[in-house]
Formats: sequence, structure tokens, C-alpha cells
Amino acid sequence: MELHRGRLIDHVHLRVSDLQKSRDFYRAALGALGRELTLETESFFVSDELFVDAADDYVSKVHLAFQTTGPDMVDAFYKASLKAGGTDNGAPGERPYHPGYYACFVLDPDGNNIEAVWHGPHDRNTESVVITAHM
Repeated sequence: MELHRGRLIDHVHLRVSDLQKSRDFYRAALGALGRELTLETESFFVSDELFVDAADDYVSKVHLAFQTTGPDMVDAFYKASLKAGGTDNGAPGERPYHPGYYACFVLDPDGNNIEAVWHGPHDRNTESVVITAHM
């Protein structure tokens, strides 16, 4: 078994009010980032470190930022997210957080603030962390 994980966050768990509406939203939004749902069941879906299931007692409210490879991908995420039922919370553009920070913000169907961000030209030392289970 081999898992790929990010550098700090192991996973993010969102609890949503309408699983199918959220599934449709995230399938479209993540598709614009070149990602897909990596596991789907009737009760949840997964994409890399993102785990989403239906709330039975509370709906989560978080700010979640997805990495992109450039401004065109931020723009595509924004368009796909709005088309899939998201609500504008900040159109694509440069932000004052640091030079080269280009992002957009969309509220998902439950009001989570979802961001797509590009940090400007940079080099990554690795694509992901590979975890190999020892049995």
C-alpha cells in the first residue's frame, strides 16, 4: 500500500449538508486543477487529503486553499466552481499577501471558503510525500 500526502496536513474532513451537491461541486472544481475524486462511496468521497461526508449533526465551516500551477489554473477553478454551484467570494487576481500571490475564493454549497492559489514562479522540492505501509 502506498499513500501520497502533503507536507503538513494529513487530511481535511469536511461535513456537508448535501453530499451529492458537494460531490458535483468538488468534482468540477478539482477537475479544473487536474485532480479527481480518488475514492467514492454512497456515504463519502475523497481526493488526496480531502475527505468529505454528509453531516448528521453539524456542517463544518473552514477556509481551504488548493495549490495550482499558475494563474490559468486559478481562473479555470473559479469558472468551474461557479458553474458547479459555488458562490463568488473573490474573483481571480493578485493579492497583497506576498509578491506573485494570485488567487480566487469561492464559497462551496455549504459556505466553506475555498481558495485556489498560485504563489508565483517557484520550485518544489517534491510533488508529494510517499508513505509505504509496512505490514
